[in-house]
Formats: sequence, C-alpha cells, structure tokens
Amino acid sequence: MKIALRKTSLVDFPGCVSAVIFTPGCNLRCPWCHNRDLVLGNETEDLITLEAGLVHIRKRQPVLGGVVLSGGEPCLLDELPHLAASIKELRLKVKLDTNGLYPAMLEKLLSREESRPYYIALDLKIAPARYGELANAPQTIGLGDKLTESAVLLRASGIAHEYRTLALPNGFISEKDIEALAPLADGAPWYFRPFRGGNCLDPAWDDLEAPETGSQSRLKTLAETLAGKARALGKNGISL
Repeated sequence: MKIALRKTSLVDFPGCVSAVIFTPGCNLRCPWCHNRDLVLGNETEDLITLEAGLVHIRKRQPVLGGVVLSGGEPCLLDELPHLAASIKELRLKVKLDTNGLYPAMLEKLLSREESRPYYIALDLKIAPARYGELANAPQTIGLGDKLTESAVLLRASGIAHEYRTLALPNGFISEKDIEALAPLADGAPWYFRPFRGGNCLDPAWDDLEAPETGSQSRLKTLAETLAGKARALGKNGISL
C-alpha cells in the first residue's frame, strides 16, 4: 500500500510532535477536500510504501510523541488495527482522524488495548441526514446512522477526542446543520475552521472565497450554546 507521510507536525496531534500517515481511498466525495489524489487513489511522486513510512517513523521515534492516522479515510483499511498496534509497540501514541462512517472498524480499534487510539478527531461535516449528498455512489444510504453510531462509541470510550467542522462558502453548511449535529457532540472540543480553496476535489471550489469570519463565528456560537466547548479557528489553527 502507498501512503503520503508528513514527517513532522506540530499541529496535528494536540500536545505531541507527530508524524502523519495519510492513507488512500475514501467513501465520501466532499467537493472541498484538499487530498484529492489520495481520495481518488491517484499515484503521485510523493507517495511511499507503508513499510518505508514505518521505517522512517522508527528512525524518528526519539523525537516523536505520536503518529496521526489520517486520509482519505483510514477506517477503510482492514489492516488498521495492526497498523495502530505496530505504532504503539514503538511507544508512540496513536491519533485517529475519521469521518465516523465505519463504526464497526472504530469498535474493533477500541475493543483491544493494543490498537486502542490515544486520541480521536471525528469530522462533523453537515447534518447527518444530508450525508448522502457527499457519498461516493452507491454508498448513500444510512450514512447518518453510522455517524451517530460512531459518536455514541466515542462518547462511551473514555478516549480524549474532538469534533471538527469546516465553515463552508455559499451557505453549504448552515445553522440547521449545526442544530442537527449538536446532539452527537458531548462537550468535548468542537473546532470550526474556515474553508480554503486550492487543489479541491471539485475544481469549481478552488476559486471560492472563505466565508466571512462572522459566519464562522455564528456557527461556533450556536454549537457552543447547544453542545459546549466550541471554538472558531483561523487558517493557521489559532483561535479567533
């Protein structure tokens, strides 16, 4: 399997210097996604084998605190529990970034200490009932129920976690979406970041402007009222 590897990150894993493994493939086709080549499974020059990535992580073990498993959607991988366990054997913490649409895999990771992540970031994109708008056909049925199931698993797990939402242009996400998503949150941090154009899965999104700060703040304020601990972030990840 080919992956993309970010060798060092100071922002992807709270409290940790980390490496980030980006795995290929995704069951969604979010038009704003910046990882278009990974989502579509395109071969690019910067991809390396998973084995080569793990070799690099072993070499960097003394300066790393953890490894982020991101994508694409890492929960697509049957070998994800083994990969998480391999990283933990290096005495490194594992963070999982997921769209939450594979609750069976999430439950498998959580059920075994050797593969259990230290931290999980769950995307809350739009209202659960709208997830079919983002799906890679024919996987359009029941996605909202799967997201809800993952949120319930996460809440019960006791694992440190966060929720993530993009403030999107043209009103693609609205206050009605936040009202529908809020019951899935449980008081853990809920971060709102602004959309950025460039290398989007749908090239028509590349030239769209980020929503006004006020629009992002309104979504954040509503989320905070309904679920608590919401925070609006700038493009650099700093709180507004």
